[in-house]
Parts: sequence; C-alpha cells; structure tokens
Amino acid sequence: MTTTVAAAPRDLSARPARTAPPVVRHTLAIAGRNLRQLARTPQLLVFSLVQPVLFVLMFRYVFGGAITAPGGVDYVDYLMPGIFGQTIVFGVIATGIGLAEDRHKGVFDRFRALPTARSAVLAGRSLADLVRVVGVVVVMVGVGLLVGFRVHTGPLALLAAIGLLVVFAFAMSWVFALIGLMSANAETAQATSFPLSAPLVFGSSAFVPPATMPDWLRVFAENQPVSVTIEAVRALVLGGPTAEHVVPALLWSAALVLVFAPLSVRRYRRTG
Repeated sequence: MTTTVAAAPRDLSARPARTAPPVVRHTLAIAGRNLRQLARTPQLLVFSLVQPVLFVLMFRYVFGGAITAPGGVDYVDYLMPGIFGQTIVFGVIATGIGLAEDRHKGVFDRFRALPTARSAVLAGRSLADLVRVVGVVVVMVGVGLLVGFRVHTGPLALLAAIGLLVVFAFAMSWVFALIGLMSANAETAQATSFPLSAPLVFGSSAFVPPATMPDWLRVFAENQPVSVTIEAVRALVLGGPTAEHVVPALLWSAALVLVFAPLSVRRYRRTG
C-alpha cells in the first residue's frame, strides 16, 4: 500500500522582503528630512517664487517691448524658457547653502556616527532641493501662461522640456554642493555662489539673443551649459529641430555630474 504525503504549504511570509539598497534608502531618508525642514520654513519656498516672478514681470512688461526675439516669435515665448533656466540655477544654490549650514551645525558629524552611506548625505540634499526646484518650475509655467506664454508644440513636448530641466537641475546641484562643502558657513556659500551663477544666467541666451552681444561674450553665451539647456527647452516648446539642441544639453548635464559629483563626495569625506 502506497501512501502519499501532501507537501506542506510554503510559508510565503517567511520569504525575505525585497528592500532597496542601503544607499537608496539612506538617500530617500535624508531627502525626506530636508523636505520636512522646508515644510517647516515655507518662507524659503515663497522667496524662491518671488524672484523669478519679478523677472517675468520686469522683462515681459518693462523691457519686452524693446527686445526683438529671433525667428519672429513673441518675446514672451522666447523669455519663458530663459526664466526656467534662471530659476534652476538660482534655485539650486540652496543645495550649497544647506550643506554649508549642516556642516556648520555639526549635522555631518551626526551622520558619520551612523551607518549611513557617505554619498547619501549629498544625494539626499540634492534630491530634496530638486523636488523644490521642480515645483517652482511648474509654478513658473503657470505664471508664464498667465502673461501670454504659449507652447507651440504640445503637452508631451512640454513634459520633455520639464524633464530636461530636472536633469539640468540635478547636474547643477552638484556644482553648488561642492561650493557649499568648501565654505565655512551658509553666508560664505551664498556669497561664493553668486559670482558663479550670475555670469551663467546673465551671460546666456536667457533674456536676449547672443547675436546682439560683443563677439567675446557671444562665444561664451552660445557655448555654456545654461544657454545650451535653454535653447534645448526653446526647441521643445517652440518647435523646430530638437535633437541638435537636446543632445548637447544632456551631454553638458552628464559632464557636470561626472565631474562634480565625485569631487563633492571626496570633499565630504575629507570635511571635518
């Protein structure tokens, strides 16, 4: 006589839970900490919105009548991609300021006492500031629509433009992260960031065509990362060839990350 023994049911609850790698979990935890700090100080978010809105109103209604946009487009349609780029550059300065403040207050020492991935401290700060900047850019799109800005292509192209701006914001955040890590305090980081950010924004194609600039400035304006990214956004929202603008913009962002992310992590490891 043959007896059949039924196999015991497998206990699915005994399976090890699949979790994200530690560096991912640490990055998200630190990003959440920084976002909670932002929620407790909403005046920082308001300040981030006031400056670009003022630039929109100033260039749209004060200077706009005296500036001719290339290609026969309305100046407001030429202006808004430049405003988006300006918002990114000035917005990610907060990454360096926040890191300098954390270092000055001894937050780095507390993280070092925990089993936390070194890169997660920097990546978490960059991720949190990226979320804030993206929110500001979305609001600025709404402001642009209110003052007459129109997308000539379609909603998918607009989403692609916002995605490109997100990539550029992430790349630029590493530049200012390095500045913050090299600064003694938040005030020094802010004072050091402006001489870098101002030429990138105002010496670009953000507000006027580079063709109107002196030759020495035009060469710089046409080939620096802010202008390249702004021209890619313009191509996406205004129409025309896009690959010849989008590919260089992505290459610039990749180069900035490849250079400044390792330098920032190295500086963080050496920071006392």
